[in-house]
Amino acid sequence: MREIVLDTETTGFDPLSGDRIVEIGAVELVNHLPTGETFHVYINPERSMPAGAFEVHGLGDEFLKDKPKFAEIVDDFLAFVGSDPMIIHNASFDMKFLNAELKWLNKPELPWKQAVDTLDMARKKFPGAQNSLDALCRRFSVDNSNRELHGALLDSELLAEVYLELIGGRQQGMSFDKADAEAVRNTPISTVANKRPNELPPRISTAEKEAHDAFIETLKEPLWKTLN
Repeated sequence: MREIVLDTETTGFDPLSGDRIVEIGAVELVNHLPTGETFHVYINPERSMPAGAFEVHGLGDEFLKDKPKFAEIVDDFLAFVGSDPMIIHNASFDMKFLNAELKWLNKPELPWKQAVDTLDMARKKFPGAQNSLDALCRRFSVDNSNRELHGALLDSELLAEVYLELIGGRQQGMSFDKADAEAVRNTPISTVANKRPNELPPRISTAEKEAHDAFIETLKEPLWKTLN
């Protein structure tokens, strides 16, 4: 099973008012484990960076001016994501920006059902608690000491660890698919016990054994004598 843990950084909160994506970071998981494959790109938003957004991620006009535009990276991004589930914290935010950028290029939008929202997962699991990425890192003892500013790739890497904890940790329980179950059924189970190198001494005395044997003889038609 392939999943993509994804995060974006933007110039603001609303693409309909002219805000744009300036960074995309994504981490590939296969069977809930990171493969080492990532997608990371900075993007020229073709507009100035508001001071409030700069304070969040530190990506300014001078740094972004020679970076590719979204139209130049869109095909590589879509190829990396494919049709696999996208694990996103507060998915509605990132999805509205990604689909706005795609719409402006007359590209098909990403289906909303493709997104798995870890914020929604955390709210259901810890109702009433703080469920920001930083708060979840603290809750699950995920080291986020390098997160002085928001960064799409770093945040994706942290979110991948948080996501594994939200779904039950790295040990995923005892659920098998059909092939796994068939393999288990067909695996012979050894019932041969290993012989002790030195036999244990008897734990009853000779007198206790004789008393037990005498008691057994007083029983009338015990069940074990009727079984062949």
